Order: sequence, then structure tokens, then C-alpha cells
Amino acid sequence: MKKTFAILLACILCVFFVSCSDTVSSETNEENPGSQETAQQVRTENWPQFRGHNASGIAAGQDLPLNWDVKTGTNILWKREIPGLGHSSPVVWENRVFVTTAVGEGKEAYLKVGRYGESPDNPEDYVHHYKVFCLDRKTGKIIWEKTANSGKPKVDRHIKSSHANCTPATDGKYLLVFFGSQGLYCYDLDGKLLWTRDLGYLDAGAFDVPEIQWGFGSSPIIYEDKAIVLCDVNNQSFITALDLETGKDIWRTLRDENPTWGTPTVHRSEDRMQVIVNGYKHIGGYEVDTGKAIWWMHGGGDIPCPTPVVSNGLVFITNAHGRMRPIYAIRLEAEGDISLAKDEKSNRYIPWFYPRRGAYQPTPLVLDDLLYVADNGGILTCYVAETGEEMYRNPIGGDISSYSASPVAADGKLYLSDEYGNIHIVKAGPQYEHLAVNKMDEICMASPAISGKTLFIRARRNLYAISKGTN
Repeated sequence: MKKTFAILLACILCVFFVSCSDTVSSETNEENPGSQETAQQVRTENWPQFRGHNASGIAAGQDLPLNWDVKTGTNILWKREIPGLGHSSPVVWENRVFVTTAVGEGKEAYLKVGRYGESPDNPEDYVHHYKVFCLDRKTGKIIWEKTANSGKPKVDRHIKSSHANCTPATDGKYLLVFFGSQGLYCYDLDGKLLWTRDLGYLDAGAFDVPEIQWGFGSSPIIYEDKAIVLCDVNNQSFITALDLETGKDIWRTLRDENPTWGTPTVHRSEDRMQVIVNGYKHIGGYEVDTGKAIWWMHGGGDIPCPTPVVSNGLVFITNAHGRMRPIYAIRLEAEGDISLAKDEKSNRYIPWFYPRRGAYQPTPLVLDDLLYVADNGGILTCYVAETGEEMYRNPIGGDISSYSASPVAADGKLYLSDEYGNIHIVKAGPQYEHLAVNKMDEICMASPAISGKTLFIRARRNLYAISKGTN
């Protein structure tokens, strides 16, 4: 059994971090006092959760540079060292950037990336400090720093993972940070702790080899007055909604599910609001207000990591490992058990699917009616989102590499970060066109963020802000 997991590309990490909502702020823009932002401006300027609004990974009107140079500082607005080890992505609200990390007391965290066949956990029987940082978006200056928790890790991590995998979430008033078994914490944007919740022992390790632990990775999201958290673990899986103001339970729904690492996605249509989750035994949608299951299906890879993405009236689910690595296109009006029968390629609610084209860790992206799926080996495949027709399938930059971070996009360009710190830029469209590659000279496991004409890249030791015309 261990050999099965040894073949993994090792790791469940967690760059699938994450957070937020569909809601739009009407607060005054800090950069333009006295003016009211439009909904579009808020969506352009803020990146409130993993992969931005609704986990789409897309920002508009950014005018990002095609090239930058870490050594010379060309188009590097600033860089800020972040202590410890964390794979959570940065999130941005107006002029503030938030990021989490876990700092081992007196010891350097071991990290091994790349494509390899080991699956060891990494016992760290010493105190860690679980921290959240708030930085100025324009300068990188630390505005405040808080220690949410200090103690020995309750769950071990994989050597490719971290103890700070979950991306924060914010709605401009509240900031959620989640450290798995070390707790969920809610701050205001000035760093005042409002409430905490212990959600229990969250062992997101190998489902069939209990002694292997990998680390928790699903990020919280915010929807209206709710904090929504998915906790698919070995001991008892569940999804829950908490009151955002108090942290008290609104509902909790148990799930018969293996450990998963994807973040929930909320979608609102005229007739329903649903929170959609990835899974192995239970891919599905739940009522946002009650937690009641709306639709469900089985038939995935047995280690689900990517976050569901909604576009074109469809929700796109992909995952991998074991006998399946599917891509599913699912209609948003799905009801009941929609699982495909044996040898079935589609049904009433699933217009198309591929059984062996899914991604292990990176979340897909839909832009201008095209679906982009980047797998862990660095193969980028482009499909027509509505029909599943393949447009191209190409190694990113012409080389096979190792990818854990999810792609993001701005102004017709895709940004894809491999684990060795090479940021590839690919032109969006039905033909593959590689535009540039920029080297960070650091390991990169976290998915980038985009806000305020700036690309934020969280690397092994530093957080970088990349913007045109600097230096």
C-alpha cells in the first residue's frame, strides 16, 4: 500500500488555499478617499480568497509586465521576507496584503520539491508559531503581525507540504485564517482577534495508509454572513457554515468522504445558492443556507485537490490519482444523484467528461469560453468549455516540469508557476503561444494573486510584488 502512495508525485499540499465571496464592498477606496468603488472596480482591485473572486483566478485591467528580473529589480515593486514555511497564497483587499506562515522554533523547515516517488511525512516535534502578516500593498511594509497559535503541530506534514497551506479569506471587514488542527481564527483588518474555533483533529493524510500524514489544505471562504469551511479528513469529514460575526455554527453536514484538499466554491443563480465541493465519493452541491445536499456524484480520483470552477453555466471538476483522473462539466441546475453509469460518457446533467485528463493539484481556469487544465507534469490542455473539444495539449514552455500552484490570468495572459520558480506566461486563446518565462530563483508552491496592476508571487522565503515600470 505504501508503494501506491510512493508513486504520488509526492504530496498533498496545499496550495489550494483560499477564500471569499461573491459580495461586493461599498466602502471607500483607501487610494481614492471619498469615492465609491463600482462592483467592477472592487473585483479588479481586490483578490479576497484563493484564486480571487469565486476562485476564478482572473483579474481584468491589470497591465502587468511581460518580463521582470529579480536580480536587477526590473519591474519588481518590492519583496518582503516572510519567515517560516507556508504554501498559502496572498490575498489582497484595497491597500492591504495578507499572508500566513508557520515558523518552527529554532529550526529550518525541510522542503523537497520536484517529481519524485517518496511519500514520507515529516515529524516536527517542536513548537511552531502560526502567524498572519498584513503588508502594505504599495510598499511591502509590514503593517501588523499576529501569532494565532503556538504549539507543536497536531498533525505531521509531507516534506513537500507546510503547516500553513490554507489561504486566508476576507470581505473587507473580516479576515479568516485557518491552520487546520491548530484552529480557525477571525480578525478584523487591523489585526484585532474577534473569535476562534477549534474544529478538531483534522487528519488529512493517506486514506488507506493511516500512518502517512500530509497536512491540511482546504481554505475557508466567506459568503455574505457566513464562513464556510470544508473539512474532509480521515476521522470524520464534514462541511460547515459558521456565523461570520461570532464563529458559532449555523449548520454542519457530515460527509462520507476521503481526505480532500480543494476549497469550496459558492455560486448564486436566480433560483438557488449553492456551495460546490470536489471529492472522491461525494462531489456535490449544498444549499448555502441549510447545508442540505442538492446534487451529488461519485467517480473521481481518490486524492482530490483542485477547487471547483464555475463558468458558462457549468461547474468544472477535476482531480486525480488511483484509477480515475477525470474532468467533469456539470450543469448548475443538477439535482439528486447525477453519477455516470458504467461506460456512460454523458447524462442529463453532465454534458461531457474525460476519464483520464484531470489535474492532480492545480485548479483549472476558464477564460473567454475556453477551459485550461494544467497538470502536475506541466502539460497545459485547452478545451472549448461548452463542448469539451480539445484545442491543444502542450508542455508549458516546451518542457516537462513539476507544478503544484494553480494558474491565474489577466488581460488575455495565463501565468503558470512551476515548483522551481519559473513563471511562464502563455497567451490565452485556442492556439498555444508561449510568451515569456521569468525566474524567481526560489521555490514557488503557492498560487499567485493579482490586484492593483500588481502580480503577487509567494516564494519559499519572500513575497514579491511585480508591477510594470518599477526600477
